[in-house]
Amino acid sequence: MDRFLGRVSTPIGLFSPRQERNTALTASIVNKRDVPLSSDQASPATSAETRAAMNYRLSKGEIEQLCAYGERRHHKEGDTLIDEGDVESDVLVLLSGGLNVYLHEDGEERRVGWLEPGQFTGDVSVITGQPALIFARMVADGEVLHLSSAAMRRILVENSELSDVFVTTFTARRAWARSAGRSSVVLLGRALDRESFALRDLLSKHDVPFLWADVDADERGKTMVDRLGFTAEDLPVLVTGAVKHLVRPSIEEAGRALGLDLIPDNACADIIVVGAGPAGLAASVYAASEGLSVVTLDASAPGGQAGTSSKIENYLGFPSGISGQELADRARLQAQKFGVRIASPVHAATLSRDGQDYVLTTGDGRTLKCRAIVVATGANYRRLPIENLESYEGRGVYYGATAMEAQICQGSSIAIVGAGNSAGQGAVFLSKAAKDVHVLYRRNDIRETMSEYLVRRLEETPNIHLHPETEIKALHGDETNLKSVTIKTAGDEKPLDACFVFLFIGAAPCSGWLDETVARDDKGFLKTGSAIANIELVRAGWSLDRMPSQYETTWPRVFAVGDVRAGSVKRVASGVGEGSVVIQAVHRAVSEISR
Repeated sequence: MDRFLGRVSTPIGLFSPRQERNTALTASIVNKRDVPLSSDQASPATSAETRAAMNYRLSKGEIEQLCAYGERRHHKEGDTLIDEGDVESDVLVLLSGGLNVYLHEDGEERRVGWLEPGQFTGDVSVITGQPALIFARMVADGEVLHLSSAAMRRILVENSELSDVFVTTFTARRAWARSAGRSSVVLLGRALDRESFALRDLLSKHDVPFLWADVDADERGKTMVDRLGFTAEDLPVLVTGAVKHLVRPSIEEAGRALGLDLIPDNACADIIVVGAGPAGLAASVYAASEGLSVVTLDASAPGGQAGTSSKIENYLGFPSGISGQELADRARLQAQKFGVRIASPVHAATLSRDGQDYVLTTGDGRTLKCRAIVVATGANYRRLPIENLESYEGRGVYYGATAMEAQICQGSSIAIVGAGNSAGQGAVFLSKAAKDVHVLYRRNDIRETMSEYLVRRLEETPNIHLHPETEIKALHGDETNLKSVTIKTAGDEKPLDACFVFLFIGAAPCSGWLDETVARDDKGFLKTGSAIANIELVRAGWSLDRMPSQYETTWPRVFAVGDVRAGSVKRVASGVGEGSVVIQAVHRAVSEISR
């Protein structure tokens, strides 16, 4: 029998905030039958290596090391050590006695696991700081080593061996949660409803294990809607606990309910990184690892455009390729391990000066203060100049190709617009699910903008069809979803049977929230270093006796890296490089203030 928090199938903190209470409700309706959570119900697909990591037992020597960071406490039978909703709850190492882990399911307590001596509680949420939604209770008198959230942060930075143990175990438990098909977070909605799609996208990109129930295709989803007393007008509904159900929540409301945005108003940091794509995450990791306090914001989710890529095969160190989302998840966890506070979805609204400090105002009115800013907001794919495009976004028109989009377009004919690597990667990935993939691009030769290995893969995939010198002229459908498109090629217009369209057409920089005196080029990308003209420095009021450094804008200590920077190479590797290198300049610029 497997050990998972002792011998359990669900570790403390395995799910994100406010999730665990509703496990039985979701399991009984969304799953085909109600199966008690127990150790032998773990996903059969879980590898032996993952199982071993989930059930790690600390050695005597490791416990002795941990005692220097924590506090031994004796507890009696019946004592509750973790309550539902506790923020930054302790990691508990059982030394003796018995400790059970429970969920509230259908209003009843159900044990989902127990610890054996030497085992510890927690998953990725320990690193992210999200609140616990399970509760842990002593079932026999014994001793427990308590490791506070502050102590865990010290361990993760100071002790490499113990850090490896905790990070490996926490990530294995989260991976199991995603694959096990059981969660207390349930999203009820319709596959081609834009609000449902946006919430699914939010949960997927933030690595929140959840169950999706399409009420149009899944009889169990309909049953759940009826049981909870909702109607079709209420959808989508996000179930996040036994009592709390969010009806048609906004992305921001859902993010707060799930604990994805934990940044308080008036927070201060040495550096604020705006944008959590490859460049922003790299800057966050290097800044925090060098002792700076870091707050990182993103308007959508960690990963940026790279996070929507199905497979990146030319990134150094990954010969078999890696999905953009997996790369983003690893980088996000690495940043949080060093103490970076990440909040998303959070929009940066304005940036102003307050003496030697900068004040960033968010879209919801919060203010954050810092000494330096790294702008890594990247760029968004451009929209087609088609009259009714917006009405089909999220229900036929999409801007990424991930597993979620592949599920939606299963067995259908689709159109991909674009001739860059992102379009090629998306076409190859979606060809495994779609009936036919039509790649449309204005150029005569796709090799002008796409890597050769991708072009060859497109040409060799039988259900991928290339359409040079072609563009979409019109979208056709009804009030619910897209049905077909009209394409124009060589002066001739004709219909194309494609009910899903994926757009990868150029990029517009996300720089509009910055003051107009932060210099840009004619396309809106931020100028830095030697690209800045003297007159632009005068307009911005540059008063230092030095010129801007390589990645510095016309505002001192405001830096730009990655795709948002004018002249940058629009590649994942270059974004990571710029994000890491810029921190040296940040250190120098901030030290000028103290001098």
